[in-house]
Amino acid sequence: MSDIALHRYLPRLPETALQEFTEWCVLEQAKAAGFEFTPDTSKLNNLPPQDYIPKLIDQFLKVKPDPIKAGLVAAIAGKEADKHALSGLAALADFASLYVKYLIPKDGSTPEQADALLLEASQKQCEKLTQIAKQHGVEF
Repeated sequence: MSDIALHRYLPRLPETALQEFTEWCVLEQAKAAGFEFTPDTSKLNNLPPQDYIPKLIDQFLKVKPDPIKAGLVAAIAGKEADKHALSGLAALADFASLYVKYLIPKDGSTPEQADALLLEASQKQCEKLTQIAKQHGVEF
């Protein structure tokens, strides 16, 4: 499976772009994995990105329709994010994108189908990240 290494681009983005990408991952892309997540905006309103992103991810991680799968996916995403050795908000955005991506192959009944679903999720993330980056004046 070829994978798209989004983590290389995350440190180049401003905090507001990382916030927008993280929101998209947990609010929109997670729907493909069957996660209907509505954040508690009363706890997020008017927070700067350095506070908003961790609180949003924390709220999202507490939504566990399948706690065993969620725990396994969190461990896999965490291990991969650690290998990327990012810091700060880029590391959090990386973890969130990996976590959501690995939740998606719920319909992949064979390894090939799961790989195809992961690749499609990576491509969607890449497209969205590129779109957000351009809106913030960053070219990849």
